[in-house]
Amino acid sequence: MKRHRILVVDDEPGIRQSLKGVLEDEGYEANCLETAEEALEELSRHPYDVILLDIWLPGMDGLEALLRVQEIPIEERPTVVMISGHGTIETAVKATKMGAFDFLEKPLSIQKISITLKNAIQQHRLELEVQRLKQESGPGPEIIGNSVPVKALRQQLRLMASTNGRVLIYGESGAGKELVAHAIHALSPRAAEPFVEINCATIPEDLIESELFGHRKGSFSGAAEDKTGKFEKAHGGTLFLDEVGDMSLKTQAKVLRALEEQRFEPVGASEFVRVDVRVIAATNKNLEREIERGNFREDLFYRLNVIPFSVPPLRERVEDIPLLANHFLNEFASSYGRKHKELTPEAYGVLQDYHWPGNVRELKNLMERIVIMNPQSRIDARHIPLNPARRSVFERPMDFFGSLAEVREAAEREYILKKLEETKGNVSRTAELLGLERSNLYRKMKALGIAAAEPRS
Repeated sequence: MKRHRILVVDDEPGIRQSLKGVLEDEGYEANCLETAEEALEELSRHPYDVILLDIWLPGMDGLEALLRVQEIPIEERPTVVMISGHGTIETAVKATKMGAFDFLEKPLSIQKISITLKNAIQQHRLELEVQRLKQESGPGPEIIGNSVPVKALRQQLRLMASTNGRVLIYGESGAGKELVAHAIHALSPRAAEPFVEINCATIPEDLIESELFGHRKGSFSGAAEDKTGKFEKAHGGTLFLDEVGDMSLKTQAKVLRALEEQRFEPVGASEFVRVDVRVIAATNKNLEREIERGNFREDLFYRLNVIPFSVPPLRERVEDIPLLANHFLNEFASSYGRKHKELTPEAYGVLQDYHWPGNVRELKNLMERIVIMNPQSRIDARHIPLNPARRSVFERPMDFFGSLAEVREAAEREYILKKLEETKGNVSRTAELLGLERSNLYRKMKALGIAAAEPRS
């Protein structure tokens, strides 16, 4: 479970020491500072849930610091509880109007602190949830389609999203791995906490460690200030490592250690930072093959591959193409203020005959181009700028696969999916049609990354 972070700001050493002991006994992660200036600098580097802020401080006073805290973006802003040994009703009312959650008088009661902190953390959680809902223009991540692979994918999501198990998502570029990662997070108990992502293929080797774990000022050339890394930003939530197969062996070793210990050292730091993070990784590579080649650590693979998840390419779910195309057409027409488009049956035929090497991303980009470039409402085949030579896998497999084994695997997967569609997902009936034992078909489906769906009535 996430350990909530509390920052205590008070100029009396005895109170700082006493509060730190009480808070840690209550299960909180506590940090204590003497001045408001130090506190604001700390908040720029690390997230906190609640601040216990004294009013009378050397230098900047607590009320001025409270105003500065209110300028922090709400998704990073902690809840503030003011404390004072010389408080008045007028001061308490003023602090509350300025954004303080509560006002506590010294000497501080352990029971009162405990109740106030629980309420403040609940308030902080509610504020984050309201902000998240405001930012969403519609429902959560939507996985569109009625094909057998997509129905199986949704079923698998429902089974594993509520756990804390690490997930490794396999799939070709553009197939929707990021969408699936968002859906897992949205369905999990961590949904109100941060979802932080990093594409391991786009960050230069000399910067990825800093991006993941953060760094301290002056730790290397160009480190002009402290930086919070992705692991720490995802504390309590989910970290999505996209294209994890492109991570260097050196970085893999540090990620493995962070996963095992749930702590890490920022670059140039001498102290550990503890985190509670669920990691979801994704790759378009065959990691077992990369292990054989010495490009990926086997121990990290087993750490990440707790729940393997396969996202089917678009060519294996062609019946979903009309739904996806219409969804994207409506989305872009609304976004650009253009007329809504209607595809003719011939246009659908062209889309469904195409191989889609770029998968759903390529289809989405094409629909955006059609909305922008075509003023007419009715879109027929001549308005679809696709290369007719890029047909389905059964027509020209040699164009898309490097070996006979890859062609055979793709053909087997396609044929089993078609038979599952014919039997409405009934594995026993599909096994009969294929002349296989039911257990053998299950093993074959697992090897080919096909999840069993609920039989349809």
